[in-house]
Amino acid sequence: MENILPDLRRERGWSQQHLADELGVTRQTVISIERGRFDPSLPLAFRIARLFGRAIEEVFTP
Repeated sequence: MENILPDLRRERGWSQQHLADELGVTRQTVISIERGRFDPSLPLAFRIARLFGRAIEEVFTP
C-alpha cells in the first residue's frame, strides 16, 4: 500500500520517533509503514489519518 506518511510527517517537522509516540507504536512500525513493508491495521490507519486531519484515502492508496 502506498502512502504519503513521510511527506505529512516532514511537513510538521516530526521525527519518526515523534510520530511513533503520538500513535503509541514503535519507531520500527512507522518506518515499515512509510516504506510500504507493513500495512497498518484499519484502526491504526484511521488514527494516522485523524492525526493529520486527512481522509484515510488521502494518506493511503492501494
